[in-house]
Amino acid sequence: MPLAANIGCAPQSLNDWVKTAEVESGKRAGISREMAERMKALDRENRELRQANEILRKASASILSLEPVA
Repeated sequence: MPLAANIGCAPQSLNDWVKTAEVESGKRAGISREMAERMKALDRENRELRQANEILRKASASILSLEPVA
């Protein structure tokens, strides 16, 4: 009896678990779950910083347009 059937899962699920374990342990090339989560967090932070920068840029332009020219 195949191992997947022995443990009550689909063969593809077992294969996915093995691949994930190999990546996590460094035996297989790929991005670990920890690294993927870190990249996702950095992408989110980058997006938020870009939005804040855009708001500040627009606010600065608005303030500068209100200042009288001497």
